[in-house]
Amino acid sequence: MRIRSVLLAVLIVCAFVYFVSVAGWEPGRLFRSVSDTGRLWSEPDRARGAGLSSDELNNVEIYKTANQATVNISTVVYREDWFFRVYPVEGAGSGFLIDEEGRVLTNNHVVAGRGAEIKVILADRSQYDAKILYREPENDLALLKIEPKKKLPFLRLGDSEALQVGQKVLAIGNPFGLGGTLTTGIISSLHRSVPSEDGQGMEDMVQTDAAINPGNSGGPLLDSQGNVIGINTMIVGAANVGIGFALPINQAKAVLEDYR
Repeated sequence: MRIRSVLLAVLIVCAFVYFVSVAGWEPGRLFRSVSDTGRLWSEPDRARGAGLSSDELNNVEIYKTANQATVNISTVVYREDWFFRVYPVEGAGSGFLIDEEGRVLTNNHVVAGRGAEIKVILADRSQYDAKILYREPENDLALLKIEPKKKLPFLRLGDSEALQVGQKVLAIGNPFGLGGTLTTGIISSLHRSVPSEDGQGMEDMVQTDAAINPGNSGGPLLDSQGNVIGINTMIVGAANVGIGFALPINQAKAVLEDYR
């Protein structure tokens, strides 16, 4: 019994010496307070970079590609006051390139107005004057054209017929003039009828909880493959409350076919 006790004591001493000299363990380390370190925060003993989840990686990859083909749109339109004096009104919105030649799809209300002067700002901050090729107020759509100095990246138009409530969506645009803003969410409902500002109802709209704010109008609503499945068009209220509406991209494709 005595020999067994001696051996146990020797093992305990050897373990203590190992942890102190070899493993770098310090007595009381587990109970060290923040004040002992001289810092006002605590942190892991060994910092390790946090890996991104598959969903986060998907968001990052889509943004890197889609943001290059999403544009900011600034406008100056002219209106008359009660005394028939003409004055300029500035506006801002979003849009996206649909081909490498510089055609831009957006909402009609983004560029509507008397004598509109339209500028398209690309992701690299280069600016171009734009002209309106075609507009359809009933669907709140407008097709613009710029004359780029090079071939441009563009977005693929997806299929809004197969959308499902609950599927992930991403919105990119220019809310409150903050270009290149990404928000994410899901499709909250489909086939919504929504009254527009001019009193005309818009049918078959896609409802989403992805944050949509003034300035997002005309920007792309994307699926998890980076395809455009809608055009962000309107919100409920003056700013985001988690209820935004996008025009299904199949309606836009039908308008584009009519234009051709």
